[in-house]
Amino acid sequence: MKVERDEKAAVRPANMGSVVIGVVIFVCSLFFVFYLVPNYIQEPPFLQNPMMSPRFLPGIVGWLTVIFSLLLAFDGVFGKPSIEQSSQEENAPLLRWGAMVVALAIYLLCFEALGAIIAGILATLILFIAHPIRTWWQYSLAFVLPILVAVIFINVMNVPLPLLFF
Repeated sequence: MKVERDEKAAVRPANMGSVVIGVVIFVCSLFFVFYLVPNYIQEPPFLQNPMMSPRFLPGIVGWLTVIFSLLLAFDGVFGKPSIEQSSQEENAPLLRWGAMVVALAIYLLCFEALGAIIAGILATLILFIAHPIRTWWQYSLAFVLPILVAVIFINVMNVPLPLLFF
């Protein structure tokens, strides 16, 4: 007597590269959050405000990296593969790497000369131009995000930043 089985083929992730990168970043960020931050960032014994702790920002960035790496891996597994996106990624990796290097150089070289806000706007605009963003509201984020970051650093965390070049 022969028994037929209706076995389904193994389901492959939509974007295996995103899954691998997400898992690698997830492991690295867990190492950062649970080992590096507690063991290598010294904290003074008495703090008036926990936000003034040297561990505060690295902890937030570490946990955000954990969350976003999981989202990247889940998007690679459950997301839909995009033929248009993969063709754009194959054609523009050199441009994107170059834009990242130029944006970093502009931010580092112009931070004190032009101020944190203007240097941030220029660097963010370069990064957005290198990526296929074509709507006006997304480019408006290049202005809003550096201003928001500067306001948070100056007013909430009391960290002085160079604001303008004059």
